[in-house]
Amino acid sequence: MHLFAKIILAIRVVQRHRDGRPNVSSRSSSTAGGTGTARSSAPTVTWQSSGVTETGPAATRVLHPPVGYRLTASVRALTFSPYDPCARVAAGTFWWATRTPDGPATLALRPAGGELLAEGYGPGAEHVLARADAIAGLRDDLTGFTELAAAHPLVARLAREHRGLRMPATGEVFPRLLRAVFEQKVTGKEAYRAYAAMVRHFREPAPGPLQPLLLPPEAASVAAAPYWVFHPFGVEQRRADTLRRAAALADRLERSTDATDATRRLTAIPGIGPWTAAEVVRIAYGDPDAVSVGDYHIPNTVAWALAGEPRGDDARMMALLEPFRGHRGRVCLLLEAAGIRAPKYGPRAPIRSFARF
Repeated sequence: MHLFAKIILAIRVVQRHRDGRPNVSSRSSSTAGGTGTARSSAPTVTWQSSGVTETGPAATRVLHPPVGYRLTASVRALTFSPYDPCARVAAGTFWWATRTPDGPATLALRPAGGELLAEGYGPGAEHVLARADAIAGLRDDLTGFTELAAAHPLVARLAREHRGLRMPATGEVFPRLLRAVFEQKVTGKEAYRAYAAMVRHFREPAPGPLQPLLLPPEAASVAAAPYWVFHPFGVEQRRADTLRRAAALADRLERSTDATDATRRLTAIPGIGPWTAAEVVRIAYGDPDAVSVGDYHIPNTVAWALAGEPRGDDARMMALLEPFRGHRGRVCLLLEAAGIRAPKYGPRAPIRSFARF
């Protein structure tokens, strides 16, 4: 191998280790003649940076999910990607780092013989365990949805096929708001890169054995950071200023009594509209009726799935969802879980980086 190629390979390995990404390596096996090695066709995935320490949980709790409950599908909304620095599913266990009034905490949710074992780590362990069932989606109330779903054959079928899917409710507004602001008017890849870069900038390890797992940034730190701190993450001044304004009001946002109150407080902040508010309350409060009005894709998806129309606007989407009022956001979630998408007619949006401007 040329020296230049070796250097590039070494850099990539270091980057994977730093980012906590799985290193995909092929096993070596002896050739038939016993000389040399051959690459296996099946790669082995190993988490290089996810060392497990001997630190045990500070507290545990056993949860009793309904028959057919699907943990990974239910908590997927709490992760930004498989490489989310603050939340991750590893070996069937969901790990979620957060800040609580009692201090940092990590919640681990793992299936165990039909039950769900919740483990809390760190000073805030008791706090996250008290909400573990809500975070897992076990407080999700589906009352009346079966009757509403019967209004459309596709929705009725998806409700049956995905009956193990539950909507989580973290009870935390600001951490989800951070993500939502990064997602405003950019592609998912752009949003994730900016979010991950910000978390690593304010880097603070989360308690517990899974590493690297980081805490979401503290609101006070985000509020105090000048705009230029966010620019290298690929965040323009408009979103950076929105983040800083929201961070300064984080305590007030966390005192919201319910999804309606939170929506009112959120949309009073310049730079936060109905789309961002819906993205937040759907996760923070498990609001099954929250619809992300203003989304680039969801109106088309709803129009295609429910009416066979390849394109639709917000008004058409809301009209089609009206029979499911009370669970309109849940219908959108089911369409997403089923992988239903409207036909695509144009090229993908380009991946940009404001860090270069």
